[in-house]
Amino acid sequence: MRLLLALMIPVFAFGQEAATQTKPDEKAPAKTEQAAAAENPAPAASDALVLTGSFDFGYRWVGDVRGSAQQYRSVVNLGEGPKLTGLDFTLVDPKHRLFDRIDARGDGWGGDPYSTAHLEAIKRRIYDLRVDYRNIAYFNAIPSFANPFAPGGFDERSFDIRRRNGYVDLELFPGGHILPYLVFERNSSYGHGVATWVQDNNDEFAVPTLLRDSTNNYRGGVRIEYNRYHVTLEQGGTTFKEDDQAGFNGTNYGDRTAPFLGSTLVLKNLQQAYGIRGTSLYTKIMATASPLSRVDLYGQFLWSEPKTNANYFDIANGNFGLISSLLLYSGQFNIGASAANQPHVVGNAGMEVRPFRNLRIVQSWMTDREHTTGFGALTEQILLTPTATGQSLANALNTLQVVNYNRYQVEAIWDVFSKLTLRGGWRREFGDATVRAGVFDQSGLLASRDLKRDVGLAGITARPFKKLSMNVDYEGASTSTDYFRTSLYNYHRVRARARYQALASLGIQANFAYLTNENPSPDIRYNLDSRASSLSLYWTPEGGKRVSLMAEYSRTTFDSNINYLAFPFYMPSVSLYRENGHTATSMLDVNLPKVGGMEPKLTAGGSLFVSDGTRATSYYQPVGKLSLPLQKHVQWNTEWRWYGFGETAYLYEGFRAHLFMTGLRLIK
Repeated sequence: MRLLLALMIPVFAFGQEAATQTKPDEKAPAKTEQAAAAENPAPAASDALVLTGSFDFGYRWVGDVRGSAQQYRSVVNLGEGPKLTGLDFTLVDPKHRLFDRIDARGDGWGGDPYSTAHLEAIKRRIYDLRVDYRNIAYFNAIPSFANPFAPGGFDERSFDIRRRNGYVDLELFPGGHILPYLVFERNSSYGHGVATWVQDNNDEFAVPTLLRDSTNNYRGGVRIEYNRYHVTLEQGGTTFKEDDQAGFNGTNYGDRTAPFLGSTLVLKNLQQAYGIRGTSLYTKIMATASPLSRVDLYGQFLWSEPKTNANYFDIANGNFGLISSLLLYSGQFNIGASAANQPHVVGNAGMEVRPFRNLRIVQSWMTDREHTTGFGALTEQILLTPTATGQSLANALNTLQVVNYNRYQVEAIWDVFSKLTLRGGWRREFGDATVRAGVFDQSGLLASRDLKRDVGLAGITARPFKKLSMNVDYEGASTSTDYFRTSLYNYHRVRARARYQALASLGIQANFAYLTNENPSPDIRYNLDSRASSLSLYWTPEGGKRVSLMAEYSRTTFDSNINYLAFPFYMPSVSLYRENGHTATSMLDVNLPKVGGMEPKLTAGGSLFVSDGTRATSYYQPVGKLSLPLQKHVQWNTEWRWYGFGETAYLYEGFRAHLFMTGLRLIK
């Protein structure tokens, strides 16, 4: 943002200076154009930088949030105060000195949860520079997702952090055949939250946590572009670090309400910290080619080898219980360290062949192979009393994880005639995975699974007449084995879309999606059924000169069930989830009659979501806007929004809030 303002200040000053002219002395004789130009070396008006754009700013008021302020911040999180709602300008240099054109835009500044800034500078055939920055405020403290009544006044697993993303992308000699480029990307976050300190799987204590992490990505390469082929060679590397801390002083009884061995468990003091460091190098090669007029080829290869190291430490005092030894003790400290290495190879290749003018055959193959090795060690020291130590537990673990995934697909696309296209194909997915087995797995230290799936593909695109277009896509899969319990297994997926231009000013669009999945394994019995349909309408009489309307309605249903083992006795149980949802959105724009030569604009509408089922929810967001031009380059905007959220099963999470914002838009 500072960069954008720094660029704007000299630009406005330059424009003002160029626009200032001194009147000639009326008594002095007239001068020729050549003499005037010789005496006044200032650039002509056509040489001055040309600035166009807009600047939107204002102030937002937030009424009293009735209900759950935490839920309001988790869902909406719009704050009160002065705001820069929009900035968009273009700077052109007719003399093409340092640049040809600069485009900049930004929005959401002033404490809003999502702020952006983007700048692009171009000089033809010399460089193309892009800079982007995004600042995201992530707040999540939904009580029902954890334990809303956790002792100590904390909601477990909550976050209040700022995540920042940015990149600088420089491309040299755009438009040429050889294009070197350099890119730097950074992703970082900092903030506070609440996490759980787990004591021997016997109790969980919610404790305040400080969260910090950052990832830097450096990459550079060259693109070689010719009419019949394209090659990209890229080398890059990443660095990652995370430093989290948790601390507590006081009295925290945790989630366990029942005594253990006749004693109440409690946490009095905790200091916890862990740090992670990671690095990675990677190489990427991409190529496309058209050796023949009816043959296109492409391929990509990516190799990387990320490495990580982690260190952990905690020391805690209170009254704790060790289930395995039926032991009460007053404190403990843990020291742990681990390291991992993961060579990773991804490759894909494909081709498109057009044996006939109206027939295309597309084939593709992809493989993804990773092999992870790691080592970890943890030492735990039990403190029976402040002066006596108990047993010391040491655990060392070698970890192996191997995942191989392969996919082959072939499709034929046939243009039967100009208004009908058919598509058909087949996809084969196969692979294997070996990972560390779960605690209750009886197969040993490692668990292995295979993936074998066949998928049939079909589609049709029809344009029966000029104003109507339709297309339908279908996938049907049969799976014999898969990696995960919740993976798609034997499934059918249908997507259908239709668009009808009833009038020049009226367009109608309909969408439908259906997915059904079944895993018949006796210990899983996973069934899923999902449907979504929507209807949209766009009305712009006379090109939207006076009125324009957008309206959309969608209906969704979701139904799933899966077998699982319920804690603490691991009894076979069934998890059920149901949801029937209605979503509607509409927006009406009306250009009001002119007043004093100015044309106000009124916008009204909003959106809503209503569902019933396992987690019945209602969410309403009406909105009204008024835009009033004050003069040629100044526009006054005002906006009102209302947010209403409620859940039938969790009434304490509902909230209501009014938001009002007013401000100006300056246009140059």
